[in-house]
Amino acid sequence: MNRDFNDWFSGFRDSIADYGYYIDFEKVYRNVNNIKVELNILNSLIGSRNIEEDFEQLIQNYPETLKCIPLLLAVRANQIYAIDGDGEFIYDFRNQNLSAEQYKIFMKKTGLFDLMQSHIINNLVDYATGVETGLDSNGRKNRGGHLMENLVESFIQKAGFIKNDTYFKEMYIHQITDKWNIDLSAISNQGKMEKRFDYVIKTPNMIYGIETNFYGSSGSKLNETARSYKTLALETDTIDGFTFVWFTDGKGWISARNNLEETFDAMEHIYNIKDLENGIIAEVFK
Repeated sequence: MNRDFNDWFSGFRDSIADYGYYIDFEKVYRNVNNIKVELNILNSLIGSRNIEEDFEQLIQNYPETLKCIPLLLAVRANQIYAIDGDGEFIYDFRNQNLSAEQYKIFMKKTGLFDLMQSHIINNLVDYATGVETGLDSNGRKNRGGHLMENLVESFIQKAGFIKNDTYFKEMYIHQITDKWNIDLSAISNQGKMEKRFDYVIKTPNMIYGIETNFYGSSGSKLNETARSYKTLALETDTIDGFTFVWFTDGKGWISARNNLEETFDAMEHIYNIKDLENGIIAEVFK
């Protein structure tokens, strides 16, 4: 297939975010529900005129409410460290390790007492839901890492391949070798390196090892990725019955365009999302 790199590269996308990329609300609701009872108990402190006394009484009667405190500060930890002129402390919110007086100091100095006493918020369950939503936005990077994998898999399935029958997810070199009795030592450094492919497709005549990635922003990793996949493609060219295929996309490649072009020139099976949409899987995987 004779293709022009500039034409191919011009089709790269800015983003492939799907609807679930932004916030995982199921996770948000699940996390809040896990402490909903305790949050409702803490709601009794909202508007309290004697919040320090009420707080001390509350944690004596319901010590389990302490576990909610880190989330109110948007912290995912059971222990919180704090230091000032009065000393340094590690507060444990799963197993109370300090006096009630010290926890009151924590609540006062972090501003949580003021948050509740001054009616800045009206319901801690609603507040915690908002905090969880904000914290979950940090998970976009992890979700983004799987977007290209999921997109490619949807096209693999659309082409008629069946999971764990004609296509497999996340297979290591040794698993491929054991399953189909093929010698992949050329790409495993004689068995010393254990590479994992995102997908493997098996057809009657060929085994295809597939890598997928999408880069929405630039970085030094892109140059290394292009070089390593070029090497991998050249190594797999020496193996009968095995073909390496790379699906990649994203405007982040602009900063590593030259390295990507070198790989494109040396590699037969490198494709983007536009290729997927134009039916490349049915055309190549035969």
